[in-house]
Amino acid sequence: MKKDTRIWLQAQRNELYQEPVRPRRSLCVQGHVVGSLDELLVQQLEGEALATHGLQLQWSEGQWLLLGEGTASEKLNRLALALRQAGLAGAWRNEQLAVYNSSDQVVATVERGAVRPLGIATRAVHLVGFSPDGLIWVQQRASNKSNNPDMWDTLMGGMVSAADSLPDALARETWEEAGLHVHALQNLRHGGYVDFSRPSDEAEGQGYMRERIDWFSATVPAAMKPSNQDGEVQRFELLTLDVMEEWLVQGRFTQEAAMVLAACMGW
Repeated sequence: MKKDTRIWLQAQRNELYQEPVRPRRSLCVQGHVVGSLDELLVQQLEGEALATHGLQLQWSEGQWLLLGEGTASEKLNRLALALRQAGLAGAWRNEQLAVYNSSDQVVATVERGAVRPLGIATRAVHLVGFSPDGLIWVQQRASNKSNNPDMWDTLMGGMVSAADSLPDALARETWEEAGLHVHALQNLRHGGYVDFSRPSDEAEGQGYMRERIDWFSATVPAAMKPSNQDGEVQRFELLTLDVMEEWLVQGRFTQEAAMVLAACMGW
């Protein structure tokens, strides 16, 4: 590893866990702490936006309790609709993500567009792909992506939905983004995970991102070439490890991809 790379890597690691821009208080549903709220967000939601959906946020013992009829999932998804009504939700995907409590148990599901405003932790999966001769496959994200358009990424990176197991998400996202079947890859292994926490610009800057990325690596057989299926990738490139290192230091990769690649390299 070059000296510039060591300096870059330390700077990146210092940014893995960033404090919120403003204080956030825990969000509790059905007795489980599942996320956190910015006080300004609460002020914008209180009143008609919440009442319309049969909800109330009650302050109790240093945390916000989400009250209303229904299960934890029903309440959280009505809260997501209230956020959308107030123009405070992220991109609406009609996709449910798992909601974990502080013991890492799944206690509910919620619309993907609400997770950052509500400070709910998410799970993602990345695949680092190598060619048989040791080059590395990378993708350039589409220009119309809401996050990090045109930046470079691992061969595949995607969210784990509430309906997915980790292997399910790996298989689905690998096909959708790279047109590859996981069972046809060689030397597939789970390498580890990377955690991120940082402010999000969603909800008018009142969101907070908490995410765990499980990463895998595999060899893409020489006869196979990545081919995007979902329109979210511009192109794929095969890089030498030296060029990949240069691109990392130049900031051409998303932060998530950068840290996954660094972990895969054993840095």
